[in-house]
Amino acid sequence: MPALTRKPWTLSATIAVAMLVPLLSLPGVAHADDTLDGNAQNPGANGPNGNASADGTLSATAGAVVFDRDNNGSGQSVGPVTASTNWTPPACWYAPTYSPEQLQKVKEPVWEAESTGYEWDAEQRKKYLDEDDHSKDFNKDKTGKGYWWGPYVNKSYPPGWDACKEDYFWVDTGDAPPANIDNVITPAILAGLAYNEIRVPSTKVTLAPAAATKVNLPTWAWLDSAQFKPVSVTARVQILGMEATTVAEPVSLKIEPGTADAQVYPASGVCTFVNGRIGEPYAAGKASQTPPCGVKYLRSSGDGTYPLRATITWKIHWTGTGVNNPQALPDGEFGAEQAVVVQEIQAVNR
Repeated sequence: MPALTRKPWTLSATIAVAMLVPLLSLPGVAHADDTLDGNAQNPGANGPNGNASADGTLSATAGAVVFDRDNNGSGQSVGPVTASTNWTPPACWYAPTYSPEQLQKVKEPVWEAESTGYEWDAEQRKKYLDEDDHSKDFNKDKTGKGYWWGPYVNKSYPPGWDACKEDYFWVDTGDAPPANIDNVITPAILAGLAYNEIRVPSTKVTLAPAAATKVNLPTWAWLDSAQFKPVSVTARVQILGMEATTVAEPVSLKIEPGTADAQVYPASGVCTFVNGRIGEPYAAGKASQTPPCGVKYLRSSGDGTYPLRATITWKIHWTGTGVNNPQALPDGEFGAEQAVVVQEIQAVNR
């Protein structure tokens, strides 16, 4: 299938999608709208929705990625993890997009308007129309037996739309896409998209003393273990029966005091999860003990504060269709700063 050598497609100026935008918008024509999530409408076993809206656009959801976020982090204090390497989620991919009738509704208005030029339109007509039998135009004789596949793009990766330049190509139901086309949808791609949807709790740690710590006094730090449990997101393309579940598990907490005039516990500043908990709550009688996780400030913060930063590292892996053994993805990190007041210990002279 020849790749596009010119750019009659442009990225839509307005993208009304939560995280992902399928397809490049064709000028003056409809685009597939991938707004489905785990609680949204189901395109169903009979194929994609091809309903025209009031503005004339066509919604095709054959290859829409559906997310199940029931086991994800929730609440106002959650945020996305950032990969600890230069890994990024998939920029774009190819998946089922249009039925023959739907693609006809997309292409013919462009040809009639000649908005992409006569030569280009002529080439397109040769590809999609059958000169001898118009009942076969756009593969209409194969209706219900396959789909035209097209490019979907990741909204969170703006340059990604330009990476998928293949024109629409036909795939019979049950057949594999052409081997010479890169970025066709796979469980691994779905796992990367699910990674992008992972949300984890804020990392504000509990400190003791709580109001203001003292110079040279070890400050105990710990996290509420009830908040830090594995989370997961499942991404699927329902019409292909393909899915992947990406799981994130908390493994460690890194403490950065916000000043060089401090000592962390342990010396690495990295506190590991033990029995599902980070650190140990302070209790009376522990003032002279070294905390398993904490910090000791060596200088007062004066009239200001120190920006203590706490960052959780999450171990991430996935399983999916045909992949039962967990496959590693880069660790994810999510951190937050909190202001710490450090005071001098006041001596009382009698």
